[in-house]
Amino acid sequence: MSISNHNGPFLRRTKIVCTIGPSTGSPGMIRELIRAGMDVARINFSHGTHKEHANYIKALRRAAKQSDLPLAILQDLPGPKNRIGKLKN
Repeated sequence: MSISNHNGPFLRRTKIVCTIGPSTGSPGMIRELIRAGMDVARINFSHGTHKEHANYIKALRRAAKQSDLPLAILQDLPGPKNRIGKLKN
């Protein structure tokens, strides 16, 4: 039984979350992760550019549609940051 088989007698209640970034963001790698059972793709918005994030989202949606498997996209936003220093004026 494949881990990505959602039609078996036992439905997984846990989710497999994979962080998408430079080493995992290629279309081929995303397809492999989906085949291996990825349920949620996490994009860390603390790193990278808006364009990179948009490209990851497009690739994830395309791969999920081609695989005909559900895939959630988690956008991990940076939290509050303490800024210490003197302000101008």
